[in-house]
Amino acid sequence: MIGTILAIVFSYLLGSVPIGYLYGRARGVDLRKIGSGNIGATNVYRAFSTAPAVIIFWLDVAKGLIAVVLIADLGGGWEYTAILCGLAAIAGHITSPVVKFRGGKGVATAVGVFLGLAPLPTAICLGIWAVLFAAFRYVSLGSITGAIALPVLIWLLDRDGYRGSPVFYFALLVAVLVVLTHRSNIRRLINGTENRIGKRAEETH
Repeated sequence: MIGTILAIVFSYLLGSVPIGYLYGRARGVDLRKIGSGNIGATNVYRAFSTAPAVIIFWLDVAKGLIAVVLIADLGGGWEYTAILCGLAAIAGHITSPVVKFRGGKGVATAVGVFLGLAPLPTAICLGIWAVLFAAFRYVSLGSITGAIALPVLIWLLDRDGYRGSPVFYFALLVAVLVVLTHRSNIRRLINGTENRIGKRAEETH
């Protein structure tokens, strides 16, 4: 039990490292004061360029992947440890104490978590995101759709016995979290006022 608690704490601390914010500060920019005010990859793109945004996206992905693949081992093999570590990493990203508990929207870190827990469905969701982004240039649309599609794909594919498993229900929970953290984006999509990435789109990570 102590190992599991430590793993959860370490995962939260790792998730709470605000990579985008730290990059911005190193460049003399506070991401919270420009664009959408968020600290994720899309706002990094808005403030700087594509290359650092892509790098920061994958570093945020790595936080989730490391939490469920490496840090979770501290829990001694309990089946729920990886899920709890993944949830802690996502929560850390969203509620980072470094930025007064107002972090990113959790999508990139959630991608890393599920690449570790359910690789094939997650890879397909990344493909869905890419297709929607290429077609409409809305990061938020791809992120929301991918998050909703993930539990559906886990259920349909059931390649590793995920159907009805804790991983499936965790995917449902994360889908709800992603929708909640994108409430403003959803309103803008409905109203037709959401910015496209070519116009320095609204932050979603």
